[in-house]
Amino acid sequence: MRKRKLIIVLAFLWISFSIVIFLPLQKVFAFTETRIDHPIAHYIPLTTEDTFQIRYTHSIHKSDVLEHYQCVDGTRIQMLGMEYEDLAIGMPSYAEENQTLTKRDGKYFLQFDNEVIENFTIYIADLELDLVLGYEQYEYDLKRNLQRGKSYLFEVKRISLYEQWKGVRMK
Repeated sequence: MRKRKLIIVLAFLWISFSIVIFLPLQKVFAFTETRIDHPIAHYIPLTTEDTFQIRYTHSIHKSDVLEHYQCVDGTRIQMLGMEYEDLAIGMPSYAEENQTLTKRDGKYFLQFDNEVIENFTIYIADLELDLVLGYEQYEYDLKRNLQRGKSYLFEVKRISLYEQWKGVRMK
């Protein structure tokens, strides 16, 4: 009888331990390399702040572009807008449906009314130009943390302790 109770207690502890380890509780910004069989996930833990920015230097204009985003509905990404200085190659020069383009102080501001996406792919170019993710007063240098010349699926998702141990926390 005593042996049976011990087995039940050990089974309960093992199941509890497994739930804690494998239950996806931590919300993160996840970067998962595409076009590879066994990608290693890179992640940035999220706290209560739900807005973030991506800032990059345009490869042709050599001026900064700042994109604004917000996490909505748990793990979806709402595109709020972008600001930039040049209308030349690769930058919108007019607003499409559900967008507003304005110019103030020499900068263009493109706002999106309700553009919500699940994820997007980001390419880490092998150029000496800025590419950072801004979150909670900190800028994560994506070119230092991710491999240049590779594409990554960017998404907001929940991961488990096990996935955190397997992945790489970005600094």
